[in-house]
Amino acid sequence: MDVTILFAVFIAGLVIGVPVAVTLGLSSLAYILVSGLNPVAIPQKMYAGIDVFVLLSIPGFILAGNLMNRGGITNRIIRFASALVGWVRGGLGLTNIAASMLFGGVTGTAVADAASIGGVMIPGMKKAGYPGDFSAAVTAASSTVGPIIPPSVPMIIVGSLAGLSVGQMFVAGAIPGILMGLAMMVTAYVIARRRNFPRQEWQGWAEVVSSFGSASWALAMTALIIYGLLSGLATPTETAIVASIYALVVGGLIYRELPWRAVPRIVIDSAVASAGILALVGFANVFGWILVSERIPQMIADGVLSISDNPIFVILIINLLLLFVGMFMETIAALIILFVPLLQLATAVGIDPIHFATFAVLNLMIGLTTPPVGVCLFVCAGIARLPLAPVVRAILPFLATNILVLLAVSYIPALSTWLPSLVAK
Repeated sequence: MDVTILFAVFIAGLVIGVPVAVTLGLSSLAYILVSGLNPVAIPQKMYAGIDVFVLLSIPGFILAGNLMNRGGITNRIIRFASALVGWVRGGLGLTNIAASMLFGGVTGTAVADAASIGGVMIPGMKKAGYPGDFSAAVTAASSTVGPIIPPSVPMIIVGSLAGLSVGQMFVAGAIPGILMGLAMMVTAYVIARRRNFPRQEWQGWAEVVSSFGSASWALAMTALIIYGLLSGLATPTETAIVASIYALVVGGLIYRELPWRAVPRIVIDSAVASAGILALVGFANVFGWILVSERIPQMIADGVLSISDNPIFVILIINLLLLFVGMFMETIAALIILFVPLLQLATAVGIDPIHFATFAVLNLMIGLTTPPVGVCLFVCAGIARLPLAPVVRAILPFLATNILVLLAVSYIPALSTWLPSLVAK
């Protein structure tokens, strides 16, 4: 009965549109009151959930991304991506995806990517003759690459949950993220050929070199982050602070597009965004503690293993579950609630933890573009000033492509474990 109350309040909150963090807190409170437990458990478990040193890197990376975005990074990356692929049929769609792959290496969050790239690319694509639904769909789909290519806020979360090296988790996402981007480029090109979308003129190698030089300071930030982590010179938190200082210097002194008077506002906005994520982490930890106390994860694992302990079957079940959950739940909340129990199930059948963590994050990223709670869908539909339905229809080919990449990453462990193994040596 107590668990029924927990899930009933949680589902009701999601249905009526209550923010996920609040829904997690209210459902946990309802369970605790019905069970006769002391409500003081809520702040205790919340604090335990966020009292993890590596989570301090999240505000740093968010601040670094906001500083670089306000400092002119978006336009420079779009210019470089356009010089590389804009001349192909449907080139602005390919530019959109390439820019997301490059920009994601700075922000580490899909929603920031969708808002920043989309704010520039969606109106530009519509003005160039691309349909609004396609423009919004390709932006939403490509934004999910950001949290796969390092740095990545979800990878930080799973690293802290499972005690895995954040540096290795960052590297593990590199090949899957690139595959995901390339697969979406192929999809966009095929659609562009069939629907005869426009193309730009080739701008010449001089423009490629010039645009690369202009964007190089921004792109070097990713290399700085990865080197700091993998060399052992800095922890993820220290690396995030160095990245923020780097972003401030580049935006304010090199690009000279970051007004110093805007910095306090950027810091405040970054703090608010970080507080939202950490509040979600805290409430999700309370919810997850309740599930563990009720042995729900163990029941799920026992139920799956009672059917089969074949790794192929277990990976399929985990993917189906995460795809379903990702349709309704925010990524970080889903990771905190489900990652540890599903990791136990995965390791029980011999799946490498880094391999599992990579395809779990990739899976939930796809959820950001699936209704009814596809945050990136709503962001891009809003920028395009379109209802959600046509954008959902337009994104279906990209969803199919991303699921194919997900299956490849799920069943070919080397795609996610090869680079981390080289780093470990």
